[in-house]
Amino acid sequence: MATLDVPGARLHYEVRGQGPLVALVGAPMHAESFAPLAELLADGYTVLTTDPRGINRSPVDDPDQDSTPPVRADDLSRILAHLDAGPAVVLGSSGGAVTALAFAQAHPEQVHTVIAHEPPLVELLEDRDKLQAGTDDQIATYLAGDVVGAWAKFMAQANIHFPDGVLEMMFGGERDPQQVVDERRWFAHEMSATIRWQPDLAALRSSGVRFVVGIGSDSAEQLCDRASRALAAELGVEPTMFPGGHIGFVDDPGAFAPVLRAVLREGVALDGGVG
Repeated sequence: MATLDVPGARLHYEVRGQGPLVALVGAPMHAESFAPLAELLADGYTVLTTDPRGINRSPVDDPDQDSTPPVRADDLSRILAHLDAGPAVVLGSSGGAVTALAFAQAHPEQVHTVIAHEPPLVELLEDRDKLQAGTDDQIATYLAGDVVGAWAKFMAQANIHFPDGVLEMMFGGERDPQQVVDERRWFAHEMSATIRWQPDLAALRSSGVRFVVGIGSDSAEQLCDRASRALAAELGVEPTMFPGGHIGFVDDPGAFAPVLRAVLREGVALDGGVG
């Protein structure tokens, strides 16, 4: 475990194992959520995990500063430069997948392969205006104090369904204080910039980076399934199916890791040298 001072923040990061570098990136998900998967990969890879700026153990100088994909991409670039490591394979999940794409767009020399697992790239969808309005409503609902109501709207738009009463159990009553702080930052300063980020598709296609678009096998017809398929079509690749749903690597890292290893080995066969 270590920290790195960057403009406006102090970033917490962790490094495990030895071998080619694989970075596991989330937003707002932090290093602890990736730890079980990182441990499974550490026998053959150097695995980097981080807390994004403003989340968990990565404090920011200005709590009112928005966390955008380009800013988070710059943070990742600075960590890799500090470690004198790379080019890396970057697995990004959800908002972290958007970070990974922004990183490849801005710093293609530092990345070999991007595995974008279920990025919420609303800008690629025909109903983007409706979805952006829905996101604005979710944020307003949360900031007005209706936490469960905001999550209910979020899940409905994402087309993720829970049995009655589950959201109240998850987001109502007594909760971990750090989780609440991180959640508020996600709603207030991270969600909007993340879902509104529009990739420069031409730049990505010409970057020389290998792109893998990952989708959970249980995510059919969900928002991130739709967005991921739109991204894959734009990049001219077939989606790669991973076990589980949106956070399959958390729910069952033991099932997720072998599929990820196969994707990494395929990268060696196609490109050589890394993965």
